[in-house]
Parts: sequence; structure tokens; C-alpha cells
Amino acid sequence: MNKEELNRALVALIEKKQALHELSYDDARYDDVEEELHDLEDDFNDEYGPFLEEALEKVHNDLNSDTDVLLPTAYLPSSTGGKPSPKEGVWVDSEKYPGKEARITLVPNPTRIVLTVGKSVQQDLWTA
Repeated sequence: MNKEELNRALVALIEKKQALHELSYDDARYDDVEEELHDLEDDFNDEYGPFLEEALEKVHNDLNSDTDVLLPTAYLPSSTGGKPSPKEGVWVDSEKYPGKEARITLVPNPTRIVLTVGKSVQQDLWTA
């Protein structure tokens, strides 16, 4: 697994997602950008899905979570910069954080899986 190529593909995917969110539905470019995003998501899941799903499965298990592991593209943040917000990523139940909203997010630079619990906890759980 080439970590640099994985990171570049992840950044390109997040940037395309961000570009789509900046367009209004009535923008003439919206459908084309949305199609490009779906193609990038499919290519990303085909290329890196098995590797990332294995990492996500381990993270879910480490958190004692019964939440299903989704496709890696479901865990993306809204931008490539900084840390994910408490509302980004996929909600997971966790016996380690009972009664709290926990989310895991797949972020770039370097490619890693981040756990966010409310506004007080944010930690890297896995790095490529």
C-alpha cells in the first residue's frame, strides 16, 4: 500500500466533495461535479476499500462498538484542513464512551482515523 497515493486520493476526494457543497442545486455545473464525485468515490472504494475497511473494523472493535462498518467514503470530513468537527464522520456507539456522541472520521495529511467525542476528546486511533 502506497501511503502517499492513498493520501493524495483522499485529499482529491474531499476537495471534490467540498467543491460540490459549494455549488447550489440550480448551478449548471452541479450534476457534472456530483457525477465526478461519485466516480472518485467508486474508484477510491475499489482501490483502498479493503485496506481501509480492515482498519475501520479494528477501530470499531477497539471501541467495543456494535455499529456497522461502512464504506470508507462515509467517514470523510468536509475539508482537508485541521481537525474534524464534532459533527463530522460516522456516529458510533462505544462502551468506552457510554451516553456520549462518538464519531470516527477518515482524515488526510497523514491518512488516519480520528475519534471525536463531543468537544473534549479527539484522538488518532489509526494511522496508515
